Amino acid sequence: VQLVESGGGLVQPGGSLRLSCAASGFTLDRYAIGWFRQAPGKEREGVSCISTSDGSSYYVDSVKGRFTISGDNAKNTVYLQMNSLKPEDTAVYYCARSIVQVTTTLDGALYDVWGQGTQVTVSS
Repeated sequence: VQLVESGGGLVQPGGSLRLSCAASGFTLDRYAIGWFRQAPGKEREGVSCISTSDGSSYYVDSVKGRFTISGDNAKNTVYLQMNSLKPEDTAVYYCARSIVQVTTTLDGALYDVWGQGTQVTVSS
């Protein structure tokens, strides 16, 4: 059972990135997947989650209208499209598997499998 993130990088303010979270060892449609981030010196923060069985999603207020989460069950992959990026979005981004199939919670304690993270840096 594994999650692997990719797609991070350096982008200028106002730019876009798409993160991918590829799952192996389990099928996405049985779980919700969340994206979290952790900036240097700060606590981990939940960003968004999606229940791939029904497509329902949730976003933290700071990214609403800028980030879009989606899932492709055929590819067993969840994406996080990030637009209008700001310097404060700079962090290591992690995806994680929820212990429940449908959720709107971003409580990290309810996620049992985590990826290794991908760095996103927003800077001019």
